[in-house]
Amino acid sequence: MRKRFVTQSVAISLIVGWTLIFTASGLAQTPSRYFPETGHTVGGPFLTFFDTRGGLEIFGYPITDQFEENGRLVQYFQRVRMEWHPENPDPYKVQLGLLGDLLGHRTPPIPASQIPPTNHPQRRYYPETGHTLSYAFLTYYDSHGGLDIFGYPITEFILENGNIVQYFQRGKMEWHPENPRDQRVQLGFLGEIYAEKYVDRERLKPSTSNLGPAPAVTQSPTTEISVNASLKYAITGRSGTQTLYVYVVDQWGRGVPGAAVSFVAHYSDGDLVFEMPITDDTGYTSYTFNVGNPPPGYTIVIDVHASLGRQSASSQTSFLPWW
Repeated sequence: MRKRFVTQSVAISLIVGWTLIFTASGLAQTPSRYFPETGHTVGGPFLTFFDTRGGLEIFGYPITDQFEENGRLVQYFQRVRMEWHPENPDPYKVQLGLLGDLLGHRTPPIPASQIPPTNHPQRRYYPETGHTLSYAFLTYYDSHGGLDIFGYPITEFILENGNIVQYFQRGKMEWHPENPRDQRVQLGFLGEIYAEKYVDRERLKPSTSNLGPAPAVTQSPTTEISVNASLKYAITGRSGTQTLYVYVVDQWGRGVPGAAVSFVAHYSDGDLVFEMPITDDTGYTSYTFNVGNPPPGYTIVIDVHASLGRQSASSQTSFLPWW
């Protein structure tokens, strides 16, 4: 019996090992996309999951390439960790890591007296973790992937660094009332926080090779532009640097090259104006600036403006210096 058990264990190990090798090889041969903002590439099922489940808003930019971690193929993004589970049936082979739990944010269940009624229109109780989900966070949860993307809530609303936040098994929601209505719920960068603590820093360095920009194509004239702006860090120290990423797109969602972009950072002691490089062939530009030692807990609001000929557009984002 013992010999048979050992033989089976060896066989299983070999199968798992070959599965990982085959998986990594297969993913490497599938379509990929290079992200110049962070210098990393997303490919295969991870890219499909990225494109079909929310893209930059949900996951952020990739901060590593794919690599094997504890016997499993993974890739870190600013907000999440994607994991490849070939043993699962479709469409559950790509899973998001339980970073909220792994970072120790789970709190005890609420008392029975605080459990809302099952028919409450704006609060929902999850007995699996003993916590509720309410109001704007509940709306965002239901409209952006629900359980598959966020997992169950593992805290209630809490006040963290002056902001209302809530942790989930797979993520973190933040409430930013200073933002436009459709941008008031933002997702925290748990992927960055976890990777900075537990991932080899060599993995976080930009790749030495990339796919380069897409070939030029004939395009119809640009009659309208819009701006998508995001920051590298949602929360920073009071010193160091922050990076603003900007995409300018036309009425068809195509990147607009040659757009002039500037932004204003609103500090407690006055505004600072920055001129960014013009957008490249993909409509992208970025700018790294000093945080500047603002008061702790004071939200820095950033207004971004882009122009191309007679077209112009604006956007807004923010970050919170704290420690």
